[in-house]
Amino acid sequence: MEIGLAVPQYGRFARLSSVLRVAREAESMGLHSLWAGDRLLTPLTPKDRYPAGDGRIPEAHRVFLDPFAVLSVAASATSTVRLGTSALNACWYAPAVLARSLTTIDHLSGGRLDAGLGLGWSSDEYAAAGVPWQGRARRYEATLDALEAIWTTDPVSYEHELWTIAPSHIEPKPARRPPLYLAGFSEAALRRIGRRGDGWLTAALPVPVLTSMWQTVCRTAEQAGRDPAGLRMILRSNPLITEGGTPPRSGTVAEISAYLATAAQAGVHEVILDLQHTATSDEHLLDLAAAVRAELAELVGRSGEAPRAGLT
Repeated sequence: MEIGLAVPQYGRFARLSSVLRVAREAESMGLHSLWAGDRLLTPLTPKDRYPAGDGRIPEAHRVFLDPFAVLSVAASATSTVRLGTSALNACWYAPAVLARSLTTIDHLSGGRLDAGLGLGWSSDEYAAAGVPWQGRARRYEATLDALEAIWTTDPVSYEHELWTIAPSHIEPKPARRPPLYLAGFSEAALRRIGRRGDGWLTAALPVPVLTSMWQTVCRTAEQAGRDPAGLRMILRSNPLITEGGTPPRSGTVAEISAYLATAAQAGVHEVILDLQHTATSDEHLLDLAAAVRAELAELVGRSGEAPRAGLT
C-alpha cells in the first residue's frame, strides 16, 4: 500500500512555511503523494451534519486554504511526489475553469496530478458558491463529461443546458489525461465510480463495509465492460493519535497502523494520512507520518507481502 499525506492546509497548519516544509520533507521521506481538500466555510448553524465523528464540523476547519493554491506551492517545492485533490467539490466550478486550474497544476508539476472529485455534503457551501443543491448529481455527471472533452479533444466543443463551450482550443492539455478518482458512499456514487472513475476516494470505514462497497464498484465496472483490476481504492485516514482510542477514528500509532494494514490486505491501494487534527506542529506531523510508515512497513513485512512503493 502506497502512503500519501494530506498537505498542510487548515487550522494551525494553514501557512506557507508548513506547506513548504512538509511537502519537501514528505518527498524526502519517500512518501508517494500529497493531497488537498476543499472547504469553503463553517456555518454557525449548519443545515447538514458533518459526515464523520459526532457530526460537528471540526474546529480546525474554520481556517482553510484554497486547494489549488496549496498544491501549486507544493508543486514548486517538490519534484517527484504525486499531487492530488481529495476531494474537490466539483459542482462549485464551471468545468472550463475547473479544467484550467487542474491542468495548470499538472503542467507546472510535470504531470504529477491525481484529480479527485466529489459532490460535497454541505448545502450551506453550495448556497455560498451560488450553485443549486438540487440536481447536483446531474450537474456532477455533466462536469465529468465536460472535463473529459476538454482534456482529450482539440478543438473542444461541449453543449449542455448548464454550460456551452463553443468550438475552441483549450490549452495546455495535461501531460497525460489525469487519473480521475471519485468520492462517495451511496449506491449511485459507487456505481458511478465503476462506470467512469479510475478509482474510489473513500474514508476510514470498517473493513467489511469497505470491501462490500468496493464489490459494488468492481461489479459495476464489469457490467460496463471495464476491467476492475485497473481501478484503485484510496483511503483517507484522519485519526486522532491517542491512548485508549477506537480505531480507525482514534488510537495509538500501532492501532491505527494495524487497521491500515488490514485495509491493505482487503484491497486498499493507497492511504492518505491526514494528521492535521492531531499534530501540534510541523515536526510532530512529520514524526507521526514517519512512525505510521515504519509501523506499516513492519506489519506488511510480517505478513509476507512484498512492500509497495512508499513502504521501502
